[in-house]
Amino acid sequence: MKRNRILKQSGILALSLALASCGGSKRSIQTPAVIGSAAYEEPERREIKAAEDAGDELIYLSEIKDEDENQLRYNIISNARRFEGTPYKYGGTTSKGMDCSGLIYTVFLEENISIPRVSRAIAEEGKRIKTDEVIPGDLLFFITGRRSKNINHVGLVVDVLPGQILFIHSSTSQGVIVSSLNEGYWNNAFVEARRIM
Repeated sequence: MKRNRILKQSGILALSLALASCGGSKRSIQTPAVIGSAAYEEPERREIKAAEDAGDELIYLSEIKDEDENQLRYNIISNARRFEGTPYKYGGTTSKGMDCSGLIYTVFLEENISIPRVSRAIAEEGKRIKTDEVIPGDLLFFITGRRSKNINHVGLVVDVLPGQILFIHSSTSQGVIVSSLNEGYWNNAFVEARRIM
């Protein structure tokens, strides 16, 4: 009897951690990023550097030049789209598995941009914006789970359509997918949008 109780408590603890980490277990509808009849196409990539001699040094958000911002946004979105279908793994940052903040951290790092690793900390970067001001490359933040009171999930806006914001993120149930902010679960969990570049 004591063993059954311990097994039950262990199962509840594991389930609670999974639900609280990066999105709930609600299924998201996988929505392709489409404008009219044209599907999302990966833009041409070009290297962006903070300065002439930057090399492989990290670029901090405050160092991004205005003329490079749009290209960086497209590069970051392209990086994220390459991870679609990657399974969820708490703490993961590779194509073998990643969590929500691991996805965002990794795609920014691939452009040599340094951001915090945890959703809560990323939510302190940049400036808060209204949803009608959101553009591709902005970040959406969520509080998932009934007991959570802090931001614990993040997604990257990949497309903005009339009346719909599409974002890529890593959900505990489906891994890296594109979802719509119009989906009930995500709309209810949504807290804020932020522009960090």
